[in-house]
Amino acid sequence: MTVLRSILLFGLAAVFEIGGAWLIWQGVREHRGWAWMGAGVVALGLYGFVATLQPDAGFGRILAAYGGVFVAGSLAWGMAFDGFRPDRWDITGALVCLVGVALIMYAPRST
Repeated sequence: MTVLRSILLFGLAAVFEIGGAWLIWQGVREHRGWAWMGAGVVALGLYGFVATLQPDAGFGRILAAYGGVFVAGSLAWGMAFDGFRPDRWDITGALVCLVGVALIMYAPRST
């Protein structure tokens, strides 16, 4: 159950961080205004909070692993909201990152 909870938290964190950055991007680059940017700032703050809910106590470990989730999630976000189509190297890179996440977060460790 702990691994499932951790994966769900990584997914929620990705929505808040990538979504927040995308909202700010839309506000600035697509001229959608301050409301979009403000919503992005709130979402980024929520990302920071959600990251603290991970069961592992190591800040460095969690943020390092989240980096891999961010890579894969950013490509998925681009596909869903901006019409981005990843090539095989994008997909391969994202899979490598997700393997890294699994190793960092879920590999057996001696305590």
